[in-house]
Amino acid sequence: MHGVADIDAAIGAGIETSTTLPDAQRLSLLENVMKAANLGAIVLDGEHRIVLWNRWMERHSSCAANAALGTDFFALFPDLRQKRVGSAIVQALRDNFPSLLSQTLNKAPFPLYANAMLRGERIQQAVAITPIDVAGAGRHCLIQINDVSNAVGREKLLRDQTLVLRTETFLDGLTGVANRRHFDMAMEKELRRAKRIGSALSLLMIDIDHFKSYNDHYGHQQGDACLIRVAGALASTLQRPGDLLARYGGEEFAAILPETGADHAWQLAEAIRARVEELNISHAHAGSIKQVTVCIGIASQDIHAPLESGDLIGAADRALYLAKHAGRNRIMAQRPGQSEPEAS
Repeated sequence: MHGVADIDAAIGAGIETSTTLPDAQRLSLLENVMKAANLGAIVLDGEHRIVLWNRWMERHSSCAANAALGTDFFALFPDLRQKRVGSAIVQALRDNFPSLLSQTLNKAPFPLYANAMLRGERIQQAVAITPIDVAGAGRHCLIQINDVSNAVGREKLLRDQTLVLRTETFLDGLTGVANRRHFDMAMEKELRRAKRIGSALSLLMIDIDHFKSYNDHYGHQQGDACLIRVAGALASTLQRPGDLLARYGGEEFAAILPETGADHAWQLAEAIRARVEELNISHAHAGSIKQVTVCIGIASQDIHAPLESGDLIGAADRALYLAKHAGRNRIMAQRPGQSEPEAS
């Protein structure tokens, strides 16, 4: 078995050092570089025996070099034999094929820790396995392990920040439901989908009755609280994952109902109207009812005559307008192109 000096000589064969240094000093320099390197360095011979184990490995594995040297690598790390590290070692020694392990798929293959005595969570690792030809001793392989925990942590922070930003971009800041931008994008997507598969699609436009007078009487802070409670009631009534509730603007909300025909849309609208009424939010200036209520306009497209989003929204808006002018706390439905609305 060849020693560390032989391996250092092989690794250092391509490294330029001063020609004035005697061979013994040159090898000592290379050995000290390997020991001081801020990465894990393991060298295996053709029989998978460990012939180099640097200080970084000692520090992060709690295994001293004198215990590792001469040991079969797979006896020390039996779990790695059937994993990507094991196959990469075989490819390096047998086929002279280098490997760079995907950090995404092999986050922490070695049991290495920031503090080997305390253990805890493994450090995140980038692993490279490189074949090395040692004169007179056959092929060896070098395993290099870099601690990429900080880089992974930064990437995770960036992903989290991106997710927060994306969430803020598509959610209404007050009520927590989808905002107008999200609604516009979802409306186009669902219309395209409905056209493509020939499915039904309905839209509810929902407006809180006499909300301006509520705000004027109770103040904007209580007005915001009212919006939050109503939004919660609307969202809790829509149970299907594909349904989308959005704050369309001010006190107006919209609900996109994929694969929902006119009859089912009416049932959902009535459930929403009743749910808001059950909140029993006092409203001194709401006429004879004296509590917060909503009006709802429904529009459903004919699956045989697909529409553009403006047509469906326009029909729902007209139905909502008629509902509000028919006495509030009620529902109107109008198909695009229909002359007379249906009312509750």
